[in-house]
Amino acid sequence: MSTSCATVGTEWLNPVGTRLALPGRHNHFRGKCELTRRNFTFNGIVAAGASVLTTSVVAEPSKGLEKLPFKPEGYNYWTWHGHKIHYVVEGEGFPVILIHGFGASAFHWRYNIPELAKKYKVYAVDLIGFGWSEKALIDYDALVWRDQVVDFLKEIVKEPAVLVGNSLGGFTALVAAASLTDQVKGVTLLNSAGQFGDASNATEGAAETKLQKFILKPLKEIFQRVFLGFLFWQAKQPARIESVLKSVYINSSNVDDYLIDSITRPAADPNAGEVYYRLMTRFMSNQRKYTLDNVLSQLSCPLLLVWGDLDPWVGPAKANRIKEFYPNTTVVNLQAGHCPHDEVPELVNKALLDWLSSTVTSASSHETVSEI
Repeated sequence: MSTSCATVGTEWLNPVGTRLALPGRHNHFRGKCELTRRNFTFNGIVAAGASVLTTSVVAEPSKGLEKLPFKPEGYNYWTWHGHKIHYVVEGEGFPVILIHGFGASAFHWRYNIPELAKKYKVYAVDLIGFGWSEKALIDYDALVWRDQVVDFLKEIVKEPAVLVGNSLGGFTALVAAASLTDQVKGVTLLNSAGQFGDASNATEGAAETKLQKFILKPLKEIFQRVFLGFLFWQAKQPARIESVLKSVYINSSNVDDYLIDSITRPAADPNAGEVYYRLMTRFMSNQRKYTLDNVLSQLSCPLLLVWGDLDPWVGPAKANRIKEFYPNTTVVNLQAGHCPHDEVPELVNKALLDWLSSTVTSASSHETVSEI
């Protein structure tokens, strides 16, 4: 598949290749919360409740940081609804679950897992259809990934936890937290996917005519398959992946062979092309049903936004709007692009550890009071 950071779109996911990236053209202040198929890509985040502002200097990230070893065979596997799901687990302590973005995998948290694992039990899971998880031929929907994460918490983690997600993984973390309020004690979003809007206004299309059903629809599907098949072939080329990644990493020093390999290997799966097609057609046609305002209205735990303000797809205006809608939010603004956790991991790790310290302490105190 394409990269989470090489592909996830303006408000949801943007396959590496559905949009032509023009060098130097970054709209850092784009605040629209709309999604078009050609704008599909990735997402990111800031500290506003406590308004923690970072320096405007872009740091040299990976210097001296421990990195998760790359294993071509993967780490651990869990069977979910008959499908093989890949995940990494390191450390001991309060559980923290990391959820990657569109086209990426657990390896995208390579600089975060070792550092966070010094104090917490860290899990990084591959969403079904991505990374080392099975490329299942199912109808993809936001609720599929929500159910996967919810079941992962129940069957593997088995205790209260904090969810952390980038881009598509951010929205997945939100919907999972809204469905499991007793177990999820906090959520962190890094340039999250999702859009604001009134889902109730989404109107169903008119009944299909025979012409549409038997002629136009089949022709449209044939055209989509040919077109998206070409896009997928283009998107999985290492040179294309590197180019797209560099367009969303303001400091591209971490766009290396490790990162590119973690994206190209899953794309070689025999079912990867069909999964790409289903994601680009069926999932995208249903995404309007799930909106940020609807999900946030069901949330009850603390929220941290760690936002790459220079994200060419999702600017800081979105983080500000989330903060306005959901006051129990802390925002940390970083001078980074769509994937701050991999571009400036030292800054993201510090923001996460500072916030986790107070969030976990509060959650533990609440649990103790409840037991009494």
